[in-house]
Amino acid sequence: MARHRAHRINTAAPDAVVHDVTCSIGTELAALTELTDRVLGGDLDPVRLAMARHNLGGSARLDGGEAKLGPPHGLGGIALVRADALTPVTRDAVVLADPGRRGGGRRRFDPADYQPALDRLLEVYAGRDLVVKTAPGIDFDKIRMLGFQGEIEVTSWRDSVREACLWSPGLAAPGVRRRATILDRGEQLTDADPDDCDVRPAGRWIIDPDGAVVRAGLVRQYATRHGLWQLDPDIAYLSGDRLPDGIRGFEVLEELPYSEKRLRQALVAHGCGALEILVRGVRDVQADPDGLRRRLRLRGRLRLSVVITRIGSGTAARPIAFVCQPSR
Repeated sequence: MARHRAHRINTAAPDAVVHDVTCSIGTELAALTELTDRVLGGDLDPVRLAMARHNLGGSARLDGGEAKLGPPHGLGGIALVRADALTPVTRDAVVLADPGRRGGGRRRFDPADYQPALDRLLEVYAGRDLVVKTAPGIDFDKIRMLGFQGEIEVTSWRDSVREACLWSPGLAAPGVRRRATILDRGEQLTDADPDDCDVRPAGRWIIDPDGAVVRAGLVRQYATRHGLWQLDPDIAYLSGDRLPDGIRGFEVLEELPYSEKRLRQALVAHGCGALEILVRGVRDVQADPDGLRRRLRLRGRLRLSVVITRIGSGTAARPIAFVCQPSR
């Protein structure tokens, strides 16, 4: 993640000093220094600053916990400074922040509880080139309500959504407000990409898009790029007659109106003994898929998957089950 972020910063602002205002033990700094030596790290904790210097191979300048800084554009090499993230010590540098999202051993979900708080970071560095790492589940609407007008990037690695990152307008591509980055496949999508996919019944394959795509709200863009279509305009499952290269999918063996009784009959007929359950839009199943698996009492030899989803809305909504053979 840090290397990806460093590359984006270096591409958007190749000649800028980069100031990590919450550098901690230097993870982000290490990635940045692979591309530039115009880097500054700041933290309030002198122990963490010492650890950062050690992790950077002793190449950082640190004097009694504080760096002696000249003007930002005269900075050469890595400097470390003991400073509060909410007290700017640079003027023209790109600011990078990774506010703390844990306290008392528990995660903080409200950005107002971050350390430092997200609203204060956005206020203090308003008008600056700013990159802020956040939790992937952060409420995008809350971010916009704070006045943030840049890009929100959601990043995944090997099917796991890892983080969201805020990019101020000066560092974002023009017209882009949301981005999904799938690092292990080297794929990116944005809300500026085409999104003219169809809504149709299931074809040969069902695809559950990468979590970064779903979290960023870019399911239609993903479908359009890969020649897929939606099963329902409000559900993230996609379908197609061809499985995109490198993507795990589910080949439809049977489609049926969902009920536990019907599903068990279908699975027994297919010889299923081990079942993977995917579900969207059907609350009772979504709340306890393991309970459903136990109640089905399957005894066959095959490993199958079932995709359970809602099709339609309002009084026309109905739960559907697709018994499938996973591609891998």
